[in-house]
Amino acid sequence: MSHHPQPIVRAFWTPGVFVLVAFMAIAAVFVLARYIAGIGYVSNLSNAYPWGLWIGVDVASGVALAAGGFTTSAVAHIFGKHRYESVVRSALLTAALGYTFVVLGLLVDVGRSWAIWKPLVFRNFNSALFEVAMCVMVYLHVLYIELIPAVAERFGKKITILNELNKRLAKFMWIFIIAGVVLSCMHQSSLGTLMLIAPTKLHPLWYTPVLPLLFLSSAFTVGYPMVIFETTLVTSSLKLEDEMNVLSPLSKFTIATLGIYLLIKIADMLWRGSYIYLFEGSTQSNAFLVELIIGGIVPWLLLMSRKVRSSRRSLFITACLIIGGVMMNRINVFITGYMPPFAEHSYFPSVGEIAITVGLISALMFIYRLAVTYLPILSAKKLEETS
Repeated sequence: MSHHPQPIVRAFWTPGVFVLVAFMAIAAVFVLARYIAGIGYVSNLSNAYPWGLWIGVDVASGVALAAGGFTTSAVAHIFGKHRYESVVRSALLTAALGYTFVVLGLLVDVGRSWAIWKPLVFRNFNSALFEVAMCVMVYLHVLYIELIPAVAERFGKKITILNELNKRLAKFMWIFIIAGVVLSCMHQSSLGTLMLIAPTKLHPLWYTPVLPLLFLSSAFTVGYPMVIFETTLVTSSLKLEDEMNVLSPLSKFTIATLGIYLLIKIADMLWRGSYIYLFEGSTQSNAFLVELIIGGIVPWLLLMSRKVRSSRRSLFITACLIIGGVMMNRINVFITGYMPPFAEHSYFPSVGEIAITVGLISALMFIYRLAVTYLPILSAKKLEETS
């Protein structure tokens, strides 16, 4: 391996970090209020709208955007494309923090969060939600196991048990890599399965029997753009060398994955005849058009250009469009397109819901910054300041 990861040498407490701490503090106040006064005190959730921003963004989008971990591990370790190993650790760290973010979001969203352990004991093997819960729980542990080598490299000399653990794990790490890919594919698709029980509540533009396949294919689609987004953001903000020698060829995979996702989505729409709703002028139809065109077709056409794939700025913008399209898809499925027939009013997230979500995202970014400062996550070759 030609790249040797090491901690970055930068001051940790910057103005940006203080802003993250401020958002986290505000969110902590709302979380405290949620547990003291109840979930209804800080949210607009109701019996008609039991799933809102915390599920649409914190859980569904969080799981999708963490797909860079298993897609990058697969291409680097399972398919032997070792040129991408320099971005594997950062992708795994983002995935681990993303799934931690999902779990924290669930702890806030679940009405009786102290009973969240019950699926482990009272198992329902016919429930898609049970499958999602089990896969997310196991995969989160797998992700942290895959990060043990980074921790051992940093603290192994002081904590000898870490070195011993790392040596023993090295013989079996391939099992966890494969398990991570399999588990991700399972629960990425099952998130779509959750909405199949709501045919009368989900708008026809999104309700389809192939919803699990669309969720899975969109997760594959957003995996590499998330690596491009995160790597570009980190190398720019920390004034490190860019990784266009890795990101540019990595983007070629997205041409295929995004193309397959769009093909399935458009073919399904034509087969079911749901295209008749495209131009009805409703909030749902407009949201679907934005998701399909701006978040799908436009970035796919952009990626076809070698000039776009070779430009750091253009590739970053294209990755943002894809990420935005997948996020909008999740929000559309769980929020925008969800229309319970007997609801007395529509749903819009409260200030408390938004504050908690922003705080959780800030916490994710804060811990990422902390991890790359003290752990060997980013490669040494990229730790030279650009002129």
